[in-house]
Amino acid sequence: MPVSTRIYQAADRQAFIDLNRDWIEEYFVLEDSDREQLEELEASILGKGGQIVIAEKGGVVVGTGAILPPHDDPGDGRKWLEIVKMAARKDLRGQGIGQAVMAALIEQARDMDADAIWLETNADLTAAIRLYERNGFRHLGPDELWPTPYARCNVQMVLTLSSVTPAQAGV
Repeated sequence: MPVSTRIYQAADRQAFIDLNRDWIEEYFVLEDSDREQLEELEASILGKGGQIVIAEKGGVVVGTGAILPPHDDPGDGRKWLEIVKMAARKDLRGQGIGQAVMAALIEQARDMDADAIWLETNADLTAAIRLYERNGFRHLGPDELWPTPYARCNVQMVLTLSSVTPAQAGV
């Protein structure tokens, strides 16, 4: 059964929260920034001009991710967006859900006229890092790092959209 993606609807709220709580609590501790994005997603993501992508398999929500203006804009003249809260159902990981969500998020970024996408993660999440690398994200060096609201984040990556064609991004 193929994975399909679509834009978030209000009925997806609990699935978005549950999928993200599951992975965060599996590996880390839910932080204040997580709580804000999950419990107040209408204001903290959608209200800031962001978009949420939902992945479905057989009509069931199996993954999610969001893209929004970054929490810290570097002021370099580019239009940046930030990817947050990417999640796939634990029992279905490795089945292309993350790639489907990532391709849809990159497409959303293009639709939002972004020049570049920034994200942060943790070095222990090796499958996620491989996904980001396969989609053209590069690691930031120590002198390029942005401030982060997360204690767990020790890897930051960027994608310059002009360097990735829609076909390369799986779009």
